Amino acid sequence: MEVLLLRFDAPLMSFGDVIVDHHNVTDRFPRLSLLTGLFGNALGYRHGDMEALTALQARIEFAARWEVEPVALVDYHTVDLGQRKMAGKGWTTWGVTEHREGGPDAKLGTHIRYRHYWANGVMAVAATLTGHAEPSVSTLAVALREPARPLFLGRKTCLPAAPLLQEVVEARDVLAALQAMSSKTPLRPGARRSASACWPVHLGAELPGRVVAIYDQRDWCNQIHTGRRLRREGILPDEEVV
Repeated sequence: MEVLLLRFDAPLMSFGDVIVDHHNVTDRFPRLSLLTGLFGNALGYRHGDMEALTALQARIEFAARWEVEPVALVDYHTVDLGQRKMAGKGWTTWGVTEHREGGPDAKLGTHIRYRHYWANGVMAVAATLTGHAEPSVSTLAVALREPARPLFLGRKTCLPAAPLLQEVVEARDVLAALQAMSSKTPLRPGARRSASACWPVHLGAELPGRVVAIYDQRDWCNQIHTGRRLRREGILPDEEVV
């Protein structure tokens, strides 16, 4: 099968996870919904293209490995919603204005958020699209080289420091493609190699690791996360990792 070899290299990355109170936490690895949004953005899809995004999400299969171990970073956010400039309606993703609803505490006062990121890491991702529908892997590769819109890794502030697409290869599956990639990423001062990885649950059962339940699929029609699936997590070294 054709497999996209991607390089996630950015000062900050955030992969999303279940939000707890004011903490916008991040998973250790990319979410299926994140890759759907990333690929959809490259292809020029919009939030309103719900059927196309749902179909794309159902076809994505990937494996990922940290090449350079990241550092966890928490960004402390505050916003004073009582300011005059915050009193009016704001623009939404759908291109219409909207005002905050709820009681006085929801409209005024200082709101606090803790946004979690991975800093200064580098990740290798092997991804493919199952089936024979469009977009094909070749079509997606073209879109990643010349995306319809700027791409980001989790949040709009997480801009890649290098092109995402490395190459398109033929491989038995995404795990085999990832294992064939050598860790030749230069280390930054103070950084260390990593081989922490995730891959589809039906692959690599003989490798050391564990099966983890995750909730990373998005209901694009209702704009909420839903669905449970399994993946494997473990150490996936190659001859270059020390």
